Amino acid sequence: MEQLEAARTDRTKVLLFCSPSNPTGAVYSAEQVEAIGRWALTNNIWVVTDEIYEHLLYDGVTSPSMPVAVPELADTCVVLNGVAKTYAMTGWRVGWMIGPKDVIKAATNLQSHATSNVANVSQRAAIAALQGSLEAVDEMKLAFDRRRNTMVSMLNEIDGVQCPVPHGAFYVYPNVQGVLGKTIRGKTPQTSAELATLILEEAEVAVVPGEALAPAAICDCRMHSVTLTLLRVSAASRLCWLRPSRPEPPAQERPH
Repeated sequence: MEQLEAARTDRTKVLLFCSPSNPTGAVYSAEQVEAIGRWALTNNIWVVTDEIYEHLLYDGVTSPSMPVAVPELADTCVVLNGVAKTYAMTGWRVGWMIGPKDVIKAATNLQSHATSNVANVSQRAAIAALQGSLEAVDEMKLAFDRRRNTMVSMLNEIDGVQCPVPHGAFYVYPNVQGVLGKTIRGKTPQTSAELATLILEEAEVAVVPGEALAPAAICDCRMHSVTLTLLRVSAASRLCWLRPSRPEPPAQERPH
């Protein structure tokens, strides 16, 4: 709350809230969600809350919707959601907004002239997903959970890398500060962007540098944990050459 208050100015109009979070996978507790909602209400600040990862939660963690936690916020809150993450329907491009009637009407007018309408077949597919059971989602969550635990464990075995356990979404967000400034295969990365380039060129693994997501995040990288287990473990294994205590693997032994 102190950080929010320190960032607030007389020009602050909207708070963008995302829990579970992209890129970190962090999840705000019910108490934190309510506190943030009441802070926004007290300061007459609108909230746009992104709930696209609402069903992708682990370790018994819950993530309440902000207007449910703070009902008084309903008139100044817009909820965003879609089928892309929960139902693995990224390419269908179907999402929705929930909010005050005047806001939704204005957004509808803008959207209709910008991108026209969502294809009928996509809408029908989304309806089928929403009206169906969450059994397939629960199966995916079990797979994501296994991959999350394996990814975090393998990354934390690398000297200089610290990877917290995410409780939502399907990303890991390791801190690589301990690797920066060290010479690896003749190169000395100083930022996560330079390290990401090195990892791509040498280990053939793609990661997102932290500064692509936030200017101050030069010591972080984002990685997805949604790929097939074999490929993901293979990719994590390729990163093992970051460990200074281990010899560089022969080229012919690298998995493809």
